[in-house]
Amino acid sequence: MTLTQMNYIITISETGSLNKAAEALYISQPSLTNAVKELEKELGITIFNRSGRGVTLTNDGTEFLMYARQIYGQYESVLEKYSEGGSYKKKFGVSTQHYSFAVKAFVDMAQEFDMSEYEFAIRETKTADVISDVSTMKSEVGVLYLSDFNRKALLKLLHSANLEFHHLIDCQAYVYLWKNHPLAKEKSISYDQLEKYPCLSFEQGDKSSFYLAEEILSTNEYSRTVKASDRATMLNLMVGLNGYTLCSGIICEELNGSDYLAIPFEGDEQNQNSDMEIGYITRKNSILSKMGNMYVSSLRKYLEQNVSFEDEPGENLF
Repeated sequence: MTLTQMNYIITISETGSLNKAAEALYISQPSLTNAVKELEKELGITIFNRSGRGVTLTNDGTEFLMYARQIYGQYESVLEKYSEGGSYKKKFGVSTQHYSFAVKAFVDMAQEFDMSEYEFAIRETKTADVISDVSTMKSEVGVLYLSDFNRKALLKLLHSANLEFHHLIDCQAYVYLWKNHPLAKEKSISYDQLEKYPCLSFEQGDKSSFYLAEEILSTNEYSRTVKASDRATMLNLMVGLNGYTLCSGIICEELNGSDYLAIPFEGDEQNQNSDMEIGYITRKNSILSKMGNMYVSSLRKYLEQNVSFEDEPGENLF
């Protein structure tokens, strides 16, 4: 087994395609395929499932990738420290559910570095991908939330992926909508008031579980629902369809603009509000890099400065 083979596996997992990986690595696709087969034979495992749609990691492949990233990352660190005139850039990545405050903290962190010397990545993505990215070391930090509904299931997933959850802040759920929405002037909004408006939620994939949803009350039967895959589309749907979503209410006006409001959700016996525990995940017993520490510090500082439940409801508090 060689470092080159490890790099091949890492690149294939990131592109999801042997053809795309071969192009990125500047080698022929048959050569890449043979290299993978030789490594699989040497290790006695199957690393990738192959189909007409591309390649996906097997369970053995996911575990191998975790170690390959660790070893290859150390190799890159040695190159960075000792090579002369190299073009190596230190990497740092964050994977997060769709939170503007997570992006804001990333911006604040990145501005502290000479970005010509670093390769930064932030991935607003599905909950399962946040967990997978950190587990395979594609990202150093992941940002997500726990609630009474999803806590047991998500903690089980984190444990099986050798990850741990770090608490940042607790908050209640809010109704997030456009400032000109018919309910925009309400001091609080109940589930019954929302019935005639589209409920917006983030797409979690074909095999997703209710426990992976980014919104509370994900098991409710909504008469009108629309799923979106990104935050910009979600905001457009709020304007175009008078849609809403149930979220933490922590809005970064600097990034999202001032056209949106977070209004307290008024729960009832059947549709209870929920405490949302926002936090970040890392690999167990890992030591954060300088960038990781700065990101988490920025994230914590922003949340502590902007989360308040004593302000007048109905205003764009955050």
